[in-house]
Amino acid sequence: MTEAIRHRLNDSPFARWTVLIIVATAMMMGYFVNDVMSPLETLLELPKSQGGLGWTPSDYGFFSGAGSFINVFLLMLFFSGLILDKMGIRFTGVLACSLMALGTLLKLYGVTTDFGTAEIAIFGFQLPMSVAVASLGFAVFGVGYEMTGITVSKAMVRWFTGHELALAMGIQLAMARLGTAAALSISAPIARYFALSTPLLVSLAFLIIGLLAFLVFCVMDRKLYDDSTKSTTDDSEEFHWGDILVTLRNPGFWLITLFCVLFYSAVSPFLKFSTKLMVMKYGVDTDIAGFFSSIAPFGTILMTPLFGAVYDKYGKGVTLVITGALMLTAVHFGFSLPMHSSTIAIALMVTLSIGYSLAPAALWPCVPKIIPLKCLGTAYSMIFFIQNFGRAIIPMFVGRANETDPTYTTSMLIFGFTALGAAVTAIGILLIDKHKHYGLQLPNIKK
Repeated sequence: MTEAIRHRLNDSPFARWTVLIIVATAMMMGYFVNDVMSPLETLLELPKSQGGLGWTPSDYGFFSGAGSFINVFLLMLFFSGLILDKMGIRFTGVLACSLMALGTLLKLYGVTTDFGTAEIAIFGFQLPMSVAVASLGFAVFGVGYEMTGITVSKAMVRWFTGHELALAMGIQLAMARLGTAAALSISAPIARYFALSTPLLVSLAFLIIGLLAFLVFCVMDRKLYDDSTKSTTDDSEEFHWGDILVTLRNPGFWLITLFCVLFYSAVSPFLKFSTKLMVMKYGVDTDIAGFFSSIAPFGTILMTPLFGAVYDKYGKGVTLVITGALMLTAVHFGFSLPMHSSTIAIALMVTLSIGYSLAPAALWPCVPKIIPLKCLGTAYSMIFFIQNFGRAIIPMFVGRANETDPTYTTSMLIFGFTALGAAVTAIGILLIDKHKHYGLQLPNIKK
């Protein structure tokens, strides 16, 4: 495909914004399912006689980290990027949505089947069979979940380069956070009113909707923008194995990767524990604690596109990233203080939502400024792959910390120092940008 044709397709507002809504819908459904179990921790830890599964905080911590197991320990997330760059967006997206549905079915089986007293030892954890099966399902889901993320990101870069890239990525993230916020808000009430397994049934239905949405995108993409490597790219545009070295030799890539590890390890695992934190430390009723936790993702729904639009027009992307990381640091250290007012908890969650909007809105549009499009899928997959180490390990440490320190002081300090490390790394990104002239502080919209 010639550059003239590519630009003509990109210049069609209807085409690119329609693509955005469709693929972001698939991603939103995945985000809903990723956090649908988070508000259910207190229910899962109830005895079986009271409708729970008898899990312990360590069991829940293991389950929360399981979403990254296959991606990290079997290198599947790295291979996902290679699949994306070699096989294309359409194939990879359908595969990703299918894996999410399969993993959710396994989770449903794990929480609805009576395994009796059967246990299994995994990684030094003595787990009930329900935890092991649900964790396996979450691990399979995690493969599709992360694969969806890199696929949607590459689709946004391809369709919005030279246009409203940060705004498009901001809207994509906002829709994803809407999925997270919805999960945190309605999962517990649904489980209490119906059954513990009902939120997972709802999740499965949402994933089918996401898969259907992506199939619609495939039809549009085939008609408007055929990404078959045999017919649309010349040799210079094709991905080759040696292109991996282009990414690995880039110092900006490694700093962005380290930032992602630290920043998202201080956010995503925290949200999984935040519902119980609101109940145990701030005395919030269990039926509304999920709404407190959902303040952060709900706040990002409007603010992430807003900050993305600011970056598109005015630049200063790394400055926004640094500010967001510092705000997140202040929030976690605030949660570690011996203050128990629910008003303070709300204020901290609002501040977290601002920081959680600032950094990602500017961070992800920075990546295509330092990595060529042909190996962008591999670059995103390596970032997410390394990021998953933090998302797998941090919940385990936090689960253990909450058992030994029920005041949550220790776990909040873990999150706080992790966020502080992200802020320091973001300063490093600013310095390397000045040296390498990546243009990370420049606007995205080309005049």
